[in-house]
Amino acid sequence: MNSSFLYHAWGLYTLECTREEYKGNTIILHVQTKERIKTCPNCGKRNFVKNGYRFRDFVGLPIGGKKVILHMKVQRYKCKDCNFDQQEHIPFATGSRSYTHRFAKYVVDLLRGMTLQDVSNHLGVSWDTVKDIHSTYLERHYSPPSLEGVENIGIDEFAIRKGHVYKTIVVDLDSGRILYVGDGKGADALMGFWKKLKRKGIRIKHVATDLSAAFIASVMENCPEATLVFDHFHVVKLMNEKLDDIRRKAYSMEKDVNKRKVLKGTRYLLLGNGTDIFDKQYKTRLDNALAMNEPLSKAYYLKEQLREIWMQPMKSMAEDILDDWVKQAEQSKIPQLMKMATTIKAYRRGILSWYDCHISTGKVEGINNKIKVMKRKAYGFRDERYFKLRLYALHDCRITRNVG
Repeated sequence: MNSSFLYHAWGLYTLECTREEYKGNTIILHVQTKERIKTCPNCGKRNFVKNGYRFRDFVGLPIGGKKVILHMKVQRYKCKDCNFDQQEHIPFATGSRSYTHRFAKYVVDLLRGMTLQDVSNHLGVSWDTVKDIHSTYLERHYSPPSLEGVENIGIDEFAIRKGHVYKTIVVDLDSGRILYVGDGKGADALMGFWKKLKRKGIRIKHVATDLSAAFIASVMENCPEATLVFDHFHVVKLMNEKLDDIRRKAYSMEKDVNKRKVLKGTRYLLLGNGTDIFDKQYKTRLDNALAMNEPLSKAYYLKEQLREIWMQPMKSMAEDILDDWVKQAEQSKIPQLMKMATTIKAYRRGILSWYDCHISTGKVEGINNKIKVMKRKAYGFRDERYFKLRLYALHDCRITRNVG
């Protein structure tokens, strides 16, 4: 076979093909080094002799839809002067791996739009081989994630499977990269990240979290100089839970059948954004439900007013609205609203900190949704290390097109 073709097709620029063999859908190329090594790479002397050989098989780039195997005669050499003994260097493969560099690159390119199993079936290699190639690529390009220039981070947890098994992620809010993946959802899950920050001398300016007491305590202990911002989505979500609890109790305590019919099925209307309800029929039904139950009406309008805290042009104006909201909730004498008022007062500083840096965990929530899609399409991950590598590369759309 022409040496030029060997080079351009498979990158074999120092080898020659002694013969070709065809077995089913596989092409086997018998190759060997063109010239023997004449000087010892250790001492440089010429008393360097052959010391046996072995055969190794490497999967190369397919051609014409057929699998290609490079059956190479690997020569071993020994120096009689310094006793240096090793086999010849194989330039197109790494270590003991059974595939070429070009084949590995081809696999990574296919994985941008195909699953591991699809690539395995297409190329006629094992699933584990494809995963090993992908893991090596991800390890080289994305692990460990660089913390250089990181100033704004978001922290959140996600469930990796049923049974309350969680992982905590730290995300760079500027680039969207996952910087750290910890086990669990408590303060211990972040200890590795804080240690890495101190070791690298990185100073975080702003941190966005939900209302998790564990995350808040961990940030205040390990990153006290950072501005802590509580995500407004989680504050509104907590208020929605209080409103829904009032709705359920109002429905269970209502004896009038007609009024129960009005209250039934209003959950979506109550928890949705009032400005989004344009349908006249839905608007009338919502108004009827609010008119017949005073606690429900107070809770609904306070829920709508709560969003105004984040819609002000100045922080001082937001402070006034927040204080007024707390006062109204306390004066309502409704247990759920009074409890919510206590929560708002406790988290007042973190809520208003949004006006200092305008960050939230919205980007982190979006990444959590990507993780859910990735897990679902891959039917889960049995390799913990590979799962983390996939998370570190999740921000790169060239990589995240593949699914499991």
